[in-house]
Amino acid sequence: MDKPSPEQLRQRLETLKTEHRDLDDVIVRLVDSGPYDQLQMQRLKKRKLRLKDEILKVEDELFPDIIA
Repeated sequence: MDKPSPEQLRQRLETLKTEHRDLDDVIVRLVDSGPYDQLQMQRLKKRKLRLKDEILKVEDELFPDIIA
């Protein structure tokens, strides 16, 4: 399997960040709208955490730590 190019990683990163922001907006709207389904909220928050983990993984591929 080929390693993704830096441009592909940047596109993936932008997609993940957009999805993360959108999910955050959905969570805020659910909380603000009053009573909400706890199970749905839990699933949304788990999805948001998975996205954050993937964002960090892609960022690490794009910008690896260089120890001097």
